[in-house]
Amino acid sequence: MEKLKPKLFSVMKNYSFAQFGKDFVSGIIVAVIALPLSIALAIASGVSPVAGIYTAIIAGFLVSFLGGSRVQIAGPTAAFATIVAGIVAQSGTEGLMVATILAGILLIIMGLCRFGVLLKFIPYTITTGFTAGIAVTLFIGQVKDFCGLTYPAGTPTIETMEKVAAICKNITTINWWAVLVGAICMIILVFWPKVSKKIPGSLIAVIASALIVKLCNLEVNTIGSLYPDLSNKLPVFTVTKKCFEFATIKAQFGNAFTIAILAGIESLLSAVVADSMINSKHRPNMELVAQGVANIGSACFGGIPATGAIARTAANIKNGGRTPVAGMIHSITLVLVLVLLMPYAKLIPMPCIAAILFQVAWNMAGVKNFVNLCKTSSKSDIFVLFLTFILTVVFDLVVAIEFGLIAAAFLFMKRMSDETYVESWKDFSDEDNDKDSTSKKIVPPRTLVYEVQGPMFFAAAEKLLEINPTEDYDYLVLRMRGVETIDSTAMKNFNILCDRCKSAGIQLVFSHLNEQPMKMMKKSGFIEKVGEKYFAPHIDSALELCKKGGMIN
Repeated sequence: MEKLKPKLFSVMKNYSFAQFGKDFVSGIIVAVIALPLSIALAIASGVSPVAGIYTAIIAGFLVSFLGGSRVQIAGPTAAFATIVAGIVAQSGTEGLMVATILAGILLIIMGLCRFGVLLKFIPYTITTGFTAGIAVTLFIGQVKDFCGLTYPAGTPTIETMEKVAAICKNITTINWWAVLVGAICMIILVFWPKVSKKIPGSLIAVIASALIVKLCNLEVNTIGSLYPDLSNKLPVFTVTKKCFEFATIKAQFGNAFTIAILAGIESLLSAVVADSMINSKHRPNMELVAQGVANIGSACFGGIPATGAIARTAANIKNGGRTPVAGMIHSITLVLVLVLLMPYAKLIPMPCIAAILFQVAWNMAGVKNFVNLCKTSSKSDIFVLFLTFILTVVFDLVVAIEFGLIAAAFLFMKRMSDETYVESWKDFSDEDNDKDSTSKKIVPPRTLVYEVQGPMFFAAAEKLLEINPTEDYDYLVLRMRGVETIDSTAMKNFNILCDRCKSAGIQLVFSHLNEQPMKMMKKSGFIEKVGEKYFAPHIDSALELCKKGGMIN
């Protein structure tokens, strides 16, 4: 059983000064990368820019200190932007605080209950579909700031479709100076990596766009014009009494569940990707506990939901970070940036923030992967992929995951049902004892033999009732070597078949019963009902039993 022990406590046993140097450098570089992203994602979430930095500081430190991964970097991520924005628009920051704290509690419970392995039960098509859908909603949400559009007071912009409608109605208010600044930032973001991979392009875009707008005195919205009260103060405990009211908790429980599920999925996916990059193995249940504690801490100190960030985690690995110390240094560095440099953040133009998020949305969408799935997957998988994608864009993530899982489950059951068959035969190659044998089975007179293949569960169990024994036979043999599992519905149908056989004066015989079906039949009393001696170890003994009239012990 996996230990509920933070990775930090394990790796520090053999920690060296040389590794500290690598972690130190990596932590600073990741902090530089995280700064503009944290501000941008906070704005996209409908909260103050400083809330994004609070999240990166508090959640980032707690996940590194308590987490189950050596290299996970946590903070605000694009996956939450549209969800958080919707909660803030409907319930305010206080509602978001309650939802995030509840989500943290749910994550801790999930970790303690060892739910970390449940990620494998979510199909890849669903995670790909909703991730691409979130990317599209994030992109649409940034069109307003990139183009400098102006909306009339009271314009609804909570849902994605409402944002699309608002863009179309107000496209004539476009600010071409804003578009120019955004375009310059996009060019920097695309081409800067060819100049240097050590300094993030987002930081260069922020500095360049701020200088252009300030020196040229362009009429372009900046963080300062939208958030004039931006503070460089350290986060303080902000939980209010209303957070403990039952009505508030009840109202936010659905949002909390959404945050918890998404945080768990994204964090564990990030940890899996990190494992493949450093040849390590994370502790998923401890990671869930750490994510829960981090979200509670973030919410209590004015932050927003947090999760493991794949891009920042990858940057940590590429720059030499190999222990949680790097993530902790990343958080400490952001504290210094908050105190010393936050006043300058007011100069950052909003089109620059939008351009950064456009790039985040593009990277998040995984277009190549999406197209490859469409080319190589089955029709049912493609259906689930597009269903999840469209529902995420048109409605929300909860609806998308719910319907995606339901569709995937039904389609999986259909495929398994198609793989299950019950067929009669007269002779059969001896594959039980000798794979090279070409001899044929001789079926005794008045004996009917059926081959049963595949999982016998509720979606396929009715195939047993297609067997219609008549008085022309004395024995009905069911060869069960291809059945690894049966459920209660199949057990019920076996009983019906047994009763039919008894009514027709036919003895039911089973051949090669596997472990799980045998346990199920013993537990239900079915073996006693049929007769223990009529359960043969293989087809030869079953046919011999029928040949000698059930006289073999």
